[in-house]
Amino acid sequence: MTLEITGLYAAALTGFYLILTARVITYRRGKRVSLGDGDDEALLRRMRAHGNFAEYAPLGLFLLGIAELQGSLGWLLHAMGLLLLVGRLLHGVNFSFALQSMLLRTAGMGLTLFALGLGAVLVLPT
Repeated sequence: MTLEITGLYAAALTGFYLILTARVITYRRGKRVSLGDGDDEALLRRMRAHGNFAEYAPLGLFLLGIAELQGSLGWLLHAMGLLLLVGRLLHGVNFSFALQSMLLRTAGMGLTLFALGLGAVLVLPT
């Protein structure tokens, strides 16, 4: 069995992760901050967007992959993958691009947590 659905969401999430990474690196270089946030709120926000993504996306992909290997229905896998992807996009855009919208932040985390919860249910032994 291949992980075609998981691979699709892994590729999309990795693309966004690379964008978040580039935003931290280029900002650091421009501001000459090599370690920490240099008391720069914009850098701190970019760092947290990057870090938060790295904290949640791998667990979601791990659960998605297990669910796919266990033969979960395709539409459920896509639902979980989309929830995770949209959740991470909303949250990351809110933090890294300084929109500072509690609605985006809350929606992003809500969708992410819903995706993780769905994944946890999908991988439970039957």
